[in-house]
Formats: sequence, structure tokens, C-alpha cells
Amino acid sequence: MTNAESSTAASGLAWFKSSYSGTEGGECVEVAAGTEAVHVRDSKDVSGPVIRVSREAWAGFVGMASSEPGA
Repeated sequence: MTNAESSTAASGLAWFKSSYSGTEGGECVEVAAGTEAVHVRDSKDVSGPVIRVSREAWAGFVGMASSEPGA
């Protein structure tokens, strides 16, 4: 379901940080949608490890994260 890959394997992707992330440099992640998976990395360590999850798993995560508490 998930696995880590090197940042060089995920190079060439278009990375995006959430619009909810501030400019203070806090704890943020960046995501990049590939053809078969979604890649996630630490925005402060872009050369560090990258987590890859299936598009279906990412959609489930986003759905759960955007749900109202107790819904």
C-alpha cells in the first residue's frame, strides 16, 4: 500500500503545498500526483525520503481529513 522512495526517483513531479500552510516555515508536507500514485514529502527536506501511496488510498485520506469531527 505505501512505500518510501528516494527523492531522485520522484524528481520531475510537480509538488504542491497546502494553501492552509503558512509562510512561517512550520511543519508542512508537499504532495505530487503521479499517474499511478501520490507522492508525499517533508517541505523542509525536499531531498529526503518520499512516501508513495495509491491514488485510492490518498483519496480516502483526504476524505477522512476533510470530514467534520464526529461525522
